[in-house]
Amino acid sequence: MKVLKRLTLIQKIIIGIIIGAILGMTVPSWTAIGILGDLFINALKAIAPLLVFILIINSLAQQEEGQKTHMKTVIVLYLIATFVAALTAVFAAYLFPVKIVLPDVAVKETAPQSLAKVLTDILNGAVMNPVEAITEGSYLALLFWGCLFGFTLRYAGSRTKEVLRDLTNGVQNVVQLIIQFVPFGIVGLVFRSVAEIGVKGLVDYGRLIFLVVGTMFFVGLVVYPLMTFILLGQNPYPLNLYCLKESGIPAFFTRSSAVNIPINMELCKKLGLSEESYSVSIPLGATANSGGAAITISLMTLATAHTLGIHVPFFLAFLLCLLSALASTGVSGIAGGSLLLIPLACSLFNISNDIAMQVVGVGFIIGVIQDSVETALNSASDLVFTAVAEFYDLKKAGHEVDISQRVRQAKTK
Repeated sequence: MKVLKRLTLIQKIIIGIIIGAILGMTVPSWTAIGILGDLFINALKAIAPLLVFILIINSLAQQEEGQKTHMKTVIVLYLIATFVAALTAVFAAYLFPVKIVLPDVAVKETAPQSLAKVLTDILNGAVMNPVEAITEGSYLALLFWGCLFGFTLRYAGSRTKEVLRDLTNGVQNVVQLIIQFVPFGIVGLVFRSVAEIGVKGLVDYGRLIFLVVGTMFFVGLVVYPLMTFILLGQNPYPLNLYCLKESGIPAFFTRSSAVNIPINMELCKKLGLSEESYSVSIPLGATANSGGAAITISLMTLATAHTLGIHVPFFLAFLLCLLSALASTGVSGIAGGSLLLIPLACSLFNISNDIAMQVVGVGFIIGVIQDSVETALNSASDLVFTAVAEFYDLKKAGHEVDISQRVRQAKTK
């Protein structure tokens, strides 16, 4: 444990990747190694909802009258970023059209049939039983009830607020203890990917993977930094690269934005951000900020249309951007969450549900790469836009914020 504590999170992950890859190639029959990944993911999944719920209540309860948060700016950035990501994917599909090899595979999951159904499920999910929300990891419901409890407890006595602070610190310490075991979890996750899927299973879908992943890289390394530069007028890459490295890499292997919430909250703390804002914006981003999902939905839908020889006019493509952006905000923060929204987008072009579900099957085949990169982009951008929103509001208020200095300080913590 002493050795682990001296290593940074990225160093731990690199060690886990190397060991997991070696074991996956040399002893793929040792399936028990994969249990390490299951234990790590399940532990984080179990504690993350409680952490989010307690943090939101504590942050709002401790908030003084008139204290400023940055949620309005964060929400606007989330919405714009998701739409821009979908628009970028549409242009990529026009520039680099690809066809999909459609395997006639059965997909057990049920896909939503309309946008109204998606939005209705989101609203109903937001008011579900709070105890059930903690056990099932429903973050919209946790946000809703956490905000209600937090606002009402602002008028509680000082002893009650002190208990909340102690409880929050206790849960955060448990999370940090779990994160110390990240190399063992990564060993199990990488081992399973290498042993079960390998490289051969992805060769037939190489062009599609290249298009999807390439678009996500372009959005993460060009589009989002450009948004940061426009808002802050500073070199965006120290912040964006820091977020991609510290948040994106863990999310790549966990393939769950929800699981990455504790890591993102710790990184917000290192960047010196306001807990009143990030305790709400990070779990909100795990559900609502889904640029990677919007890219997946748009590209897979347009690739299907191209495969079937369907001409897509730009007006319909623009509608697809809006649909993808809206639908992706309902994607849960779990692995493969965006794939089940592909049939909804395909219906815009009168593509049958049978074919659309075959495309979903393709998504699960390439998901070991596509979903990993998608989650990395989503999780890193949650952190980026939480920071950018706060820095932008401070800039408007006349305070200077040096991005590079904030990142340098974060690296030393």
